[in-house]
Amino acid sequence: MPKGKPWTKEQEKQLKDLLESGVDVKDIAEKMGKSCHAIRMKIGRLGLKVEVGPVEKTCGPTTSKLDIPDDLPSIEMQLRVLAGAIKALQKGGLGKVDVMSCGRLISGVKTYKELFVDYVGYREIEQKVDYAIEWMRKRDEERKNLDRVKSKTE
Repeated sequence: MPKGKPWTKEQEKQLKDLLESGVDVKDIAEKMGKSCHAIRMKIGRLGLKVEVGPVEKTCGPTTSKLDIPDDLPSIEMQLRVLAGAIKALQKGGLGKVDVMSCGRLISGVKTYKELFVDYVGYREIEQKVDYAIEWMRKRDEERKNLDRVKSKTE
């Protein structure tokens, strides 16, 4: 059973015309104000054929279209994304798609945190840094004591 608004005959004709003109699914979706999924489903229901274009022209994220950052976003930034999604959900009045988007953001932040902690080995590094700081503090104290002893003997 269809979930969205029913298609009009004019929209079906527009879809057929755009497909015959060689327009790709992504551009059709943008022109018609519908999702790529809705366009594909209608193409299937109407028994139409579509030529699949290059990866850049397909809908949805692909590795060739992903914006790969040079640096990893901080955990703080991810917590802000999480807080924004939670605020939006608490505020209410969201449509089904917005609620689903917030859910995906929340899930994504959780996954990011887990992977980030594994990648960085945060707790292990923190212990090593604490050990190094303590060792340097003791070394500095020993140097100061040696300098005092040297200055007294001279």
